Amino acid sequence: MVHGPLMRNMVLYSIPIVFSGILQLLFNAADIAVVGRFTGSGALAAVSASGPVSSLIVTLFMGLSVGANVLCAQYAGAGKDQDLRDTLHTAVPVSAGAGILLMALGMACTDVLLKAMGTPKDVFSGAHRYLMIYFVGVPATLLYNFGAAVLRAVGDTKRPLYFLTLSGVLNVCLNLFFVAALHMGVEGVAIATVISQTGAAIMVVAALTRFRGVCRLEWKRLKISRDKLLGMLKIGVPAGIQGAAFSVSNLLIQSSVNSLGTAVMAASAVALNIDYFCFVAVDALGQAVISFSGQAYGAGDLKRVDKIFWYSLGLGCVLGTLAGGVAMAFAPQILGIYTQDGQVVRYGIEIMFILCATQFVNCTLNIPFNILRSMGHSMFPLFSTVLCVCGLRVVWIYSVFRWFPTVSVLYMVWPVTKGAASVTGILYYLWLRRKGQ
Repeated sequence: MVHGPLMRNMVLYSIPIVFSGILQLLFNAADIAVVGRFTGSGALAAVSASGPVSSLIVTLFMGLSVGANVLCAQYAGAGKDQDLRDTLHTAVPVSAGAGILLMALGMACTDVLLKAMGTPKDVFSGAHRYLMIYFVGVPATLLYNFGAAVLRAVGDTKRPLYFLTLSGVLNVCLNLFFVAALHMGVEGVAIATVISQTGAAIMVVAALTRFRGVCRLEWKRLKISRDKLLGMLKIGVPAGIQGAAFSVSNLLIQSSVNSLGTAVMAASAVALNIDYFCFVAVDALGQAVISFSGQAYGAGDLKRVDKIFWYSLGLGCVLGTLAGGVAMAFAPQILGIYTQDGQVVRYGIEIMFILCATQFVNCTLNIPFNILRSMGHSMFPLFSTVLCVCGLRVVWIYSVFRWFPTVSVLYMVWPVTKGAASVTGILYYLWLRRKGQ
């Protein structure tokens, strides 16, 4: 990460993450497709309504894994092996404790958040049942993400891919068993998710205990180091609040989606799932730049950080545009995999064309913010998100969408607000580098 051909190494590093993302999305798509095919649009809408709620609760704590990733990358780049060991043995108990707290918080807030979104009565019960089961698996989700973040920070992106593959296959098989065979509906999907998440967590912990090198997990060394925890919090808390701020604004969008009816809710669930497929390569590149720029910054090589910034920004825009173009070209066929409801497909095409045509905006937002975090500047992405994303979304919903309450006008809020935030991220990075930081 610190030496050698940059573009080649970044691409090689990102490929397993891309496959991990694709697999994760395929398994999520299987959830949605199984529910849509075997249960109907009502259950599909219930899964859609639960998404922003689970995202809000989980992303609040998930930022801590970003903090662990950045610290591990910086220590690896600087050759500080003992600091790297201490960070690992702090991250594991922190993730376990945060996961238990998160599970309790999610269960306590589910009803309040679903009501705040204006979830329709015919969808509310299914969304509630799904979330109450889903939050049982959150401790395992956090543990997996912390462990995978540590492995990726030191260059190991293959084993997280293997673990995700195995847990995902298990998830699909359990989905078919619980939903198609036992007709358990949304409960079956949630149970399958919990079991597969737990399997992934067990595998990543086992890998860390057998790791040959500085990142070997030793149970007797588990101890929360105060300075390493503070380091993770310094980077991770702003990242978590930023993710939660995104999710709060998504709750507002979801409440607006809910106001347009069950068909639009189901179409939104499907279209957003497809949008995530388009985003997966850019997201993998974003994860790569955290480790690469973190190690380069730890080694004091700011010129290499500049190269990482421009190379990843250009490559990400190309990948996002290509993925969005392919999705738009085959939109009706792709939507048909999820549902045969003509109204849902029609709305889904309308949403997809807006999200897919502006995929490059995701790159211009993700890359600068992740590089800034890897350099220790974690507050600016938070402030930019709160002002440019959350603030503008509130304005858009209560002005433009209120004046023109259509599906297209509602979903234009995504590229407009992300685009505004991405401009600030690029300008702030350039300003920092001009100052020599």
